Amino acid sequence: MSTTTATDLSCGGGSTEPQKVAIIFAFCGVGYQGMQKNPGAKTIEGELEEALFHSGAVTEADRGKPKQYDFARSARTDKGVSAVGQVVSGRFYVDPPGFVDRLNSNLPNQIRAFGYKRVTSSFSSKKFCDGRRYVYLLPMFALDPISHRDREAVMASLGSGEVYVKCLECSERGRKIPSVVGNRKGNNFDTSVQSDILSNSLSALRTDIKSEALSSNLASLSSVDVEVVRIQEGGCKLNTDSSKEPGEKISGIEAKSKFCYGENEKERFNRILSNYVGSYNFHNFTTRMKADDPAANRYIISFTANTVINLDGIDFMKCEVVGKSFMLHQIRKMMGLAVAIMRNCAHLSLIQTAFSKDVNITVPMAPEVGLYLDECFFTSYNKNVEDSHEEVSMEAYKEEAEAFKLKHIYSHIGSTERKYGNVALWLHSLNHRNYPDLNFPSHGHNTDQVLDYKKVDETHHEEEPVIVS
Repeated sequence: MSTTTATDLSCGGGSTEPQKVAIIFAFCGVGYQGMQKNPGAKTIEGELEEALFHSGAVTEADRGKPKQYDFARSARTDKGVSAVGQVVSGRFYVDPPGFVDRLNSNLPNQIRAFGYKRVTSSFSSKKFCDGRRYVYLLPMFALDPISHRDREAVMASLGSGEVYVKCLECSERGRKIPSVVGNRKGNNFDTSVQSDILSNSLSALRTDIKSEALSSNLASLSSVDVEVVRIQEGGCKLNTDSSKEPGEKISGIEAKSKFCYGENEKERFNRILSNYVGSYNFHNFTTRMKADDPAANRYIISFTANTVINLDGIDFMKCEVVGKSFMLHQIRKMMGLAVAIMRNCAHLSLIQTAFSKDVNITVPMAPEVGLYLDECFFTSYNKNVEDSHEEVSMEAYKEEAEAFKLKHIYSHIGSTERKYGNVALWLHSLNHRNYPDLNFPSHGHNTDQVLDYKKVDETHHEEEPVIVS
């Protein structure tokens, strides 16, 4: 079976009838209000519809009427979220050869079509998609319990043996953190701060780690997959030192932490993420969703974090989640709560509590910039039509997709965090004052193991470990 690529050479003919096809493409979501078309908003779908018309794939009579040509999308993405393996389907005029080139010539550079596949007349990229993989690139410093602490923690540490350094880097960005980020939804529970959570969090940050424990931690780092991808804003790879990360500074002295993503940290973070795997009610991980709505039930196939990549001098953890489908803000809220638990702001049991139908809580939501749709899967469809049609997959476009990812998505994520510190600023708001529901009672569940870290004495010049690919 031939593969339809950007050159379109395999599509000879000259049919004057529209063909049912699946178009595989990528986009960088910066500057767009999401994928789905919305009147008055700048969306990816709006750009694509116009490009299809100007490329001759849609007639004048059907312009702006996607239902007329059976248009469907495999996934909706939120504002600012990108995609590498998005798929749309419909009946389009793809002849004469060169359709993909014509389409790309009418699209902005941050939206690129890789190719298309002829599909059955009943195919729908939405209905036939049986799995979606999203990636969230999380700066490694977000997993460090003492990095970018909130103002209350800094003030509380004054006069103690372990004074947290005020993060001048974030203060100089001139952005104020809202005083109240999360509000309760009317739960009847004790609003006092749970002493076990706070004591675990603060004492953990003030406890010495023995030198042999640190050595063991660093030695175990070799078990973590490291994919050093250094790129600058233009998309070119850089051969620079990967040890540079945004630090918390005061009077020109960098505040260092003994935190290192070794085997213990890897195991703990993956254990936190694994609590999402399975079929659960995610009504607390989206907006305007009632617990008794069947749509709140979602199935997560896997959620892992095993690879570290370096973008613009910042190390990021590559968090990959695969599920059948996702709701608005669901992944960002899943990440937000996971980070809160990793930073000792909440118990691990809060995830299971949030799945309860009779519990309404406000879950922290991580920034959108690090999230992108990596691939959509059509496993059942491909198996059913393997003798008559090409499979709908990213297999033929891996190199093009990787190049686009490096040039547009990775460079945007790295440079945005370096310049604006979206995640760093968000971390300053991740506390019990802004998110009181992080103190929700654990209902007898086992608490999460807390890993202890202590800041390195700033007068002791200890060389930072450097990860080399």
